[in-house]
Amino acid sequence: MSRIGKAQIAIPTGVEIKVSSENVVSVKGPKGELQQELKSGFKVEIKDGILTIARPNEEKQSKALHGLYRSLINNNVIGVKDGHTTKQELVGVGYKASNIGQILDLSVGYSHRIMLEIPKEVKITTITEKGQNPTIILESADKQLVGQIAAKIRSFRTPEPYKGKGIRFSGEQLRRKAGKSASKK
Repeated sequence: MSRIGKAQIAIPTGVEIKVSSENVVSVKGPKGELQQELKSGFKVEIKDGILTIARPNEEKQSKALHGLYRSLINNNVIGVKDGHTTKQELVGVGYKASNIGQILDLSVGYSHRIMLEIPKEVKITTITEKGQNPTIILESADKQLVGQIAAKIRSFRTPEPYKGKGIRFSGEQLRRKAGKSASKK
């Protein structure tokens, strides 16, 4: 049995989980409501505040989905209780980030500014302090959505290995390369 799939999910206080007849798990909490659809055959049981997922058979596909569904439901439980947060830094001379409501305005070395509309489910905050790199903070109950938006923002200027300029996740370690002068010795 999948080690991740057979792990139980403790349901914290304030979080309500409902399983519909169409195999849709709805998780509701203080930060919002999320839904996860399961393939037919998977059974979700809730007993004494603990959720377990059982797979229908021992096929390779079912084994693979068993751990996946458990992780997705666990992410939903954590998201509606505490929320998910991602921080990104803009490293480079003249790189700027600001937001007006749900529109992110980036200046990352191109001849034009980049305007990106963020979905209303995600709360966006930009911080610009003197002597610090501009920071973008994304918060939401949906971990997948936060990750997709963070990846989209990063794709505008991925960090390059020579000078380290670009949009990177906070705390990310970049693998730096030596330039041409290092090979001439």
